Amino acid sequence: QVQLVESGGGLVQAGGSLRLSCAASGRAFSTVAMGWFRQVPGKERDFVAAISWINGNTKYADSVKGRFTISKDNAQNTLYLQMNNLKPEDTAVYYCAARPSVGDYTTPSGYVDWGLGTQVTVSS
Repeated sequence: QVQLVESGGGLVQAGGSLRLSCAASGRAFSTVAMGWFRQVPGKERDFVAAISWINGNTKYADSVKGRFTISKDNAQNTLYLQMNNLKPEDTAVYYCAARPSVGDYTTPSGYVDWGLGTQVTVSS
């Protein structure tokens, strides 16, 4: 099992930036890929971005392409999400997740370890 702890959320005005971090501990060596998802009350958890822990390949949701950047620090077992030009519709709880297998990185299934989430609020 991998323990994940997110940080870096907060309140920001539209057009602003935030950088989320996700610290991984435990069986981090078993991780194949990690991702960021977000969720608003009453809606499903949506894919934001993912990165291969092996080769660094990335994937983004269309809604965040060009604005968000996912990155990792293997030595520190830390995942990041740099969010620029934030919009009110980016408001959500952001979760990081880890998976031990390859597959469709855009769906929550396959990710077996999840953090508790960090709130991001973007005001207009």
